[in-house]
Amino acid sequence: MTGKVVTILTGRRIKYLVVLFWVLLVAVAGPLAGKLAGAEKNDAKSWLPGSAESTKALDAQAAFTSPNTIQAVVVYERPSGLTSTDRANIAANAQQFRTYPEIDGTVAGPIPSKDGQAAQIIVPLNLGPNGWDKAADIVDKMTATARSGSDGMSVHVTGPAGNAADSSKAFQGIDSSLLFGAAAVVIVILLLTYRSPTLWLLPVISAGVALTIAQALIYLLAKHAGLTVNAQSAGILTVLVFGAGTDYALLLVARYREELRRHENRHEAMAVALHRAGPAIIASAGTVIAGLLCLMIAETNSTAGLGPVLAIGVVVALAVMMTLLPALLVTVGRWIFWPTRPTVGSAEPTTRGFWARVGTRIARRPRTTWITTAVVLAIMAVGIVQLDANGLTNKESFRGNPDAVVGEEILSRHFAAGSGTPVVVVSGADEATQVRAAFAGTDGIAAGSVTPPRTEGGTALMEGTLTSPPDSHAAYDTIDRVRGNVHAVPNADALVGGTTATNLDVQDAARYDRNLIIPIVLAVVLVILGLLLRAIVAPLVLVGTVVLSFAAALGISALVFRHIFGFAGADSSLPLFVFVFLVALGIDYNIFLMTRVREEALRHGTRRGALIGLAATGGVITSAGLVLAGTFAVLATLPLTAFTEIGFAVAFGVLLDTLVVRSVLVSGLTMDIGRHMWWPSRLAGKRDPVDTPTAEEPDAVPAGARHAASEVTGR
Repeated sequence: MTGKVVTILTGRRIKYLVVLFWVLLVAVAGPLAGKLAGAEKNDAKSWLPGSAESTKALDAQAAFTSPNTIQAVVVYERPSGLTSTDRANIAANAQQFRTYPEIDGTVAGPIPSKDGQAAQIIVPLNLGPNGWDKAADIVDKMTATARSGSDGMSVHVTGPAGNAADSSKAFQGIDSSLLFGAAAVVIVILLLTYRSPTLWLLPVISAGVALTIAQALIYLLAKHAGLTVNAQSAGILTVLVFGAGTDYALLLVARYREELRRHENRHEAMAVALHRAGPAIIASAGTVIAGLLCLMIAETNSTAGLGPVLAIGVVVALAVMMTLLPALLVTVGRWIFWPTRPTVGSAEPTTRGFWARVGTRIARRPRTTWITTAVVLAIMAVGIVQLDANGLTNKESFRGNPDAVVGEEILSRHFAAGSGTPVVVVSGADEATQVRAAFAGTDGIAAGSVTPPRTEGGTALMEGTLTSPPDSHAAYDTIDRVRGNVHAVPNADALVGGTTATNLDVQDAARYDRNLIIPIVLAVVLVILGLLLRAIVAPLVLVGTVVLSFAAALGISALVFRHIFGFAGADSSLPLFVFVFLVALGIDYNIFLMTRVREEALRHGTRRGALIGLAATGGVITSAGLVLAGTFAVLATLPLTAFTEIGFAVAFGVLLDTLVVRSVLVSGLTMDIGRHMWWPSRLAGKRDPVDTPTAEEPDAVPAGARHAASEVTGR
């Protein structure tokens, strides 16, 4: 930040205008932020690009049925056998379902099972363009109808509509739950960090302002610019804005508190704090933003939309923490730090703190330290072999046993497992007979289940039933076989769609995105680090440590998922999301550390600069890591496996990076490599002094670190 801008932002009168500006902006943004949930797109089609085969099939189906129509399957079971009363009640239910205004097509059933223990009714429902949000209400209505007079029968609503209802219920209240959870975590950590009953208010208020404005801006883009937003991206937005915003606040407040000990005028103190801390904070936020924007090239619409949604959140958080928070701090004055108010000339905390001692111990044997640490991290990374990131079945997607999952299990016991979730094939009408034969002859399609082709305007549509559960790997294999068979029919232009095909295409797109985006994110981060540090060696070393940290975090997470949480697998997007968050955010902390190391290396040499940098930034970066890990851990409280996995993996990875990789591995490497870290810049030619602390001088911390040590404790 230039001196002129800093002076303007921290002026005696301008501070009130800055606060007023943000207050007015929040007043305008508040109502718009509340509409964000209504702009979310949570249906399967919105997750896929138009090039996906299942998307093309869905478009082709529009000639036969509305794309907003999904099937609900009402399944009844009495293990001792359905009675005549049961069958009469089920038939009456079918008649009641036919009167629903949402019906779009023919209600099929009752269809009895061969063993006489179960029956099903297939109900086509048109829930409109926002059907995912409406599914819970209509399914609850159907469940109440089916269970009235059931007299002990087991009754469940499953199929695509039932699954949509369960997902919708799992996301109900997610925004408020994550908001309150993230805010609670931030408040607790800030209270412990600042040891002040008042100071925490300003970062939390600023984070709340940032979240409100970000949500409003994202709503406008979703409504008028086609930005894809869903419940997942909206939920992660909440924790990221609170976590990243509070991180930036911690770094700024630490530097401001330090300058208050040197300047009588608090406006001057803030100007210096912004001038010194601002560039590192902006560079760190810029790295996160650039990494997130790389997601825009994803094939999966939900992932492509996640990038700009989260990038907007970080941009707004940065703007608020660099303008509103400083204005609030200089407005309220020094009393906000009570009970330990920093005054001019007040005693500086000792340089013999925890991180200074850690640095001195690393300096004794830096090579041994970093090699040992790297080996331990590599061993932790071996756990990745246990990560099954090939998607989750409906049952595996929930932490619990929702109604649709129970109904699906009952269906598989008494009917073809794919009942109510048909495979759809669309082809040219002239080739429909050959396509149907190829479809019906596919292994995994129930015998006699393929319907006669329906034709409309030169297009034919037919449906078949899977013998495997529609969300299983066996079902996905069947889809691949069906596609191979029908694509082989000459001139048919056949397309295979349906819920199972859509889920398969989502998983394939997620794997493609992972393989494409991860190398691009690494390249972008490497370039940014090179420009920031004006070197080649240091960026390569830092990126390598972050990749190792990511692998170790994912390896341990895989073991925890399988052997402690008991999860059967992982969402197909997990590796990409965890990578982007950990690399972008992990580099964040390395930037905070290494910019300070470079600053000190100019005066004291690289090895001594590494000691000063670690002592100066250790405490505040640790607090920032705890905040970010705590906010992401809030995701693990949701009843959804994918959110739990993302929350745990990112939280663990951030802690690992903050406490081990950044403090031990990076510091050890810097001390061992020395001035060559800055090659090819001129700093690489600056030889280190010979008085770097050694084993014989365990507490030899340079006097130049005294002014920096205030950041160790944040006082």
